[in-house]
Amino acid sequence: MRVFAAGVAAALCAACGPSEAPPSTTESPAPSTRSSAIHLANVSRVRGDLPAGYEIADLAGRVAPLAFWGFGPQWAADPPQCGVLSDPPVDGATIRGWSGSGPGGIVYVVAAGGSGGQERSDPGNVPAAVDPALIAECDTSTLAAGHTSGTVTTVDAPAIDAATTLGLRTETTTVVEGGTETHSHADTFTAFLDGYTTYVTVVTDPGSSGPVLDAGFAAALLVKTVAALRG
Repeated sequence: MRVFAAGVAAALCAACGPSEAPPSTTESPAPSTRSSAIHLANVSRVRGDLPAGYEIADLAGRVAPLAFWGFGPQWAADPPQCGVLSDPPVDGATIRGWSGSGPGGIVYVVAAGGSGGQERSDPGNVPAAVDPALIAECDTSTLAAGHTSGTVTTVDAPAIDAATTLGLRTETTTVVEGGTETHSHADTFTAFLDGYTTYVTVVTDPGSSGPVLDAGFAAALLVKTVAALRG
């Protein structure tokens, strides 16, 4: 049982008022003309938005953002309640997604039923959303697992109609054999909508000699992913 499990229930809310949201989240009112249908399989449609030369693969192993950042299963967050932002609860049976690797970094795109939800068959299913009060507490937090540690900072996220969005910037350090340190950077943008959760993570090596995919690319890909999920 992860140490932050007791805080998961408090981290989600059925509806979050836009007037209370801090700068790192964006929530927009639902337009009356938009369909509520979400099609998780459509997550594959945005693979063509990767630059040329990227190799596409199926997801493997754990698919939480913090797993993509390099943290193992026995991890701890400080403050503990902030861990849910890096590992949002989803229904594992509904997960769809893919990864792409190339000269600019590694891209992960995931969509799933949020908070134990399922593919939308119950029109009463409420949107999953992060609690703005939690975001305010977690503008900066830390994670640690084994030889890997890192800092997680909330950043501005793109505005998406009828969704709550969250942006996270992560800097990680891993101590390998002989005391050598390796460093990596990740940008993750998450959208909570219609009872579902989708997130895009881009992991890059700060020491790369070539051009890397930046936060703007990750944010734009999230917007495109939500549009694809909505058909």
